Formats: sequence, C-alpha cells, structure tokens
Amino acid sequence: MHLGLVKNGIFVAIIAHGLIGNSLVWDKVLLRRPQTMNLVSFVFWLGFISIFGLLLIPFGFRWPDFETAALAFAAGLLHLAANYFYYAALKAGEASQTLAMVGGFSPVATALMAIALLKHPLGEGSMAGFILLVFGGFVMFFSEKLNLRLVLPTVLLASVSFGLVNVTQKLAFERTNFVSGYVFFTFGTFIGSLLLLVRGSWRRQIFESSEKAEPSSRFWYFVNRFISGVGSFLTFYAISLTAPAIVDAITGLRYVIIFVVAYGITRLRPAWLRENFTGFALLGKTAATLLVVAGLVLLGLKNGQGGLGSKAVDYHSSKATPAATRIAAAQRRDLTSSFSTYLARRVSSR
Repeated sequence: MHLGLVKNGIFVAIIAHGLIGNSLVWDKVLLRRPQTMNLVSFVFWLGFISIFGLLLIPFGFRWPDFETAALAFAAGLLHLAANYFYYAALKAGEASQTLAMVGGFSPVATALMAIALLKHPLGEGSMAGFILLVFGGFVMFFSEKLNLRLVLPTVLLASVSFGLVNVTQKLAFERTNFVSGYVFFTFGTFIGSLLLLVRGSWRRQIFESSEKAEPSSRFWYFVNRFISGVGSFLTFYAISLTAPAIVDAITGLRYVIIFVVAYGITRLRPAWLRENFTGFALLGKTAATLLVVAGLVLLGLKNGQGGLGSKAVDYHSSKATPAATRIAAAQRRDLTSSFSTYLARRVSSR
C-alpha cells in the first residue's frame, strides 16, 4: 500500500467504517441469540478487551501532560457509555435503519461540538460531501416505520456521546502523538468496563451470561470484537489525521455495508436475521445508499484536488497550529516508521 494512503484520513476512515459495518451486522445476529443477548455482558467484554490497546506502547508512546492524559482517559470512559447506548439501539430496532439514525445524528452532533471546541471543525473537506453523507443516514432512517419511543432516546444519547468522544479525543491528539492519546483512551474504556462490575446485578449478569454462552458463540463474539477493534483503532487514527466531523460523516458507509450484508442474510439465512426489504423500504434504503456513495465520491474528489486528506500534515503544521500539534504530526510519521522497522526485523530474523 502506498505510504500516502496510510496518512490519508479519508481513506483510513473508509477502511475503518467498512470493517465496523460488517462487524455490526454480526453483532445484531449475536444479540438475537439467548447466549449472547445480554447487553451489559456484551458491552463489558467490548470494553474489557480494550486493554490490548496497551500493546501500542512500544511504538512511540510518550507520557503526555496530566490534562491531556485526563482528556483522553475521559474520552475512553465516555466511549464505553456511547457504545452501551449504540448497542441498545441496535438490539431494539432493525440494524440497517436504527444504526442509520445514529449515522445521521452523530455527525451533526460532532460538527456542532467541533464548531465550539476546534479551530477547524470541518477541516478543508467538501461541505457538499458531508451533507450528502449525513442526509443519506436520515433517508435510511425514514425508509420505514419505526417505534421512535423505543429507540430514539438511545439513538440520541449514542449520537451526542459519540460526538463528544470524537471531539475530545481530537483535542487530545492535538496535544500529544497518536499512540500516547490512544493508549490512554483505550485504558479509559477498560477501566469503564471494570466499573460495570461494581453494581451487583450487572456483575451477576456479566458472569452468568458468560458461563451460559456456548464455546462457538464466545469464539465468534471475540472474533467479531477483534474486527471491530481494528475498525475502532483506524477510526481514531483517522480522527488524528483529519476533522472528526468528516470521519463521523463517513459512518454512512457502515450503513451501506449493513444494508447489503443484512439483505444477503435476510435472503439466504432468515433464521439468523430478518429485515424488511420490500416496497418503499427497499427503495428508501437504496436511495440512502446512493446518497452515501455520492458523498464519498465528492469527498474523494475534494481530497484528490488537495483537500482534507492530502493536506493533513499541512493542516497540523500551519502557523496557527500549536507546537504540540506539529510535534504530533511528526510523531505519527515516527509511528509508521516504527511499524516498518519492526516488521523488517521480524522478516530478517526468519
């Protein structure tokens, strides 16, 4: 892969949301099974395995100042809460529609918070592309009837929480390098999962659900968590490279993948997952998919003309940007170099 693509925030975000989209469909399947349908247990293990983020320490970790560490740690704690609301919405409604609601509201929440807290809330990306991506999420939302009273509260809580997570983590990345910010972020998510054990009823749910789960269910759950974890890692790496509102808007790609995969499962394995893909619902979801694709094309064209993704380093190294941010951009290059050197040594040792 060309090194420039590794440092391209839009490209990294597309790969990240593609992985997460596939993961979310299988999460919906797992949440339908009695052995893995307990939401508290589901979210606990999601947060618990975040401890593996500490494996990045050898690749450029440096102790940040207390405020930066606290900011990243708090973002990690909030990330677990956001995921709880996210999966509560996923469990309550159809995967392709409920999560698309989050895909519509979350970028808006991120953009509004970014306007208040960040110097470049949308970077230099295509505003038209951003609008199409967000609009696609809302079209998916309106494609069929939904019990709003059941899912809207969790959707709004998830959207606002993710918006705050994205912006606060971006602030942390601007004050330190990616690895340092991400390590404290994942450690915060891990500690948040341990806090779920404090409440007795939740603790019993977590361990009872884990004991009842069949080995195959546990295996596929953790395989899916690994895929989702890689997607999450790439999402925050993309946020470190570019504007968080743009990264969040590309969430629409998840719902294109969810739409396609859920359609295939509904047709081929309806016992696993069954969604409505008839009449107006199919037309609406298809239109939403086309809007998302159009938004991605506009972002790609803007990026190819020297927009957001290709100017990530310039964006961080402008004269108006703090010194810590310019150092962070250089340290991301060090991270890429560290990975390359590590792999070269592994190959030569064989």
